[in-house]
Amino acid sequence: MAEPITIEVKSLTKRFGDFTAVDMVSFTVNAGEIFGFLGANGSGKSTTIRMLCGLLQSTSGTASVASFDINKQPEAIKRNIGYMSQKFSLYDDLTCVENIRFWGGIYGLSDAKIEERLKWAIAIAGLEGREHTLPRDLPGGFKQRLALTCAMLHAPKIVFLDEPTGGVDPIMRRKFWDLIRQLAKDGTTIFVTTHYLDEAEYCNRVMLLHAGRIIAGGTPEELKTQSLRSPVYEVETDRVIDAMAALDEDKRVEETSVFGSYLHVSIAKDQDARSIISEDLAKQGISAKRIEAIVPSLEDVFIHLIEEQTSERSKMPA
Repeated sequence: MAEPITIEVKSLTKRFGDFTAVDMVSFTVNAGEIFGFLGANGSGKSTTIRMLCGLLQSTSGTASVASFDINKQPEAIKRNIGYMSQKFSLYDDLTCVENIRFWGGIYGLSDAKIEERLKWAIAIAGLEGREHTLPRDLPGGFKQRLALTCAMLHAPKIVFLDEPTGGVDPIMRRKFWDLIRQLAKDGTTIFVTTHYLDEAEYCNRVMLLHAGRIIAGGTPEELKTQSLRSPVYEVETDRVIDAMAALDEDKRVEETSVFGSYLHVSIAKDQDARSIISEDLAKQGISAKRIEAIVPSLEDVFIHLIEEQTSERSKMPA
């Protein structure tokens, strides 16, 4: 049996004057799902999430969250969701405990319920021993965990997280995602925006957003195995930038991109990719330590799809 839909979006559009921030976006989110909305800064992620949270009216299109219309019932949506914004949303002059009690009151919880949820929040955020610390004195990862638990005090079934791990170090990012996965396991629907492509691996489904439009969607595995027409090869060499320049001169090479100390290269599947790469590099006196076919990363997919979109738009008449 299919999971019930908790968020349904149809042709959602938001314009600011002549600028279209979100352009005819459509998707659904299932109950208990970790749903990732990925894209670069300025792609329309935050505008979309603000419309779905009832904070911003759409220009056109429709959307429902927990069966409430985003334009007609924004207050009902706010009462039934949790929302964690990009910017740290708590008060730096209140301690962790004071912040939790304050937000419990904002959500209309009774004093007894606040005390019950206070114990839960401190435990789930890993703040034992730091209860009376000011948020500004907490490491970034703990601040984000505190913000998330405050957004969850009223036990909402849907939580929106807008760039929740921005500015957090990799170790704390992983721990934060451990918390998100535990919340989803307990039945909470998580809608998360991010520009960290590695975080998409934690999501059940992902939508890739570019210039206000969805350019691809599916599970991380579907995106990696079905989005590219040509196989991807990883090239190990001591001269990555020079190798990239040499390969870019060959019209048989479709795409190149640098991944750390390696180079990722796409060449049509009906050609001898290893020979082409070796020959192109040899002409420039560059040796390849390794040329290996790999499963493309989500970054490979995203780069390919953006370049494809950019190419298609450049062909459109002005």
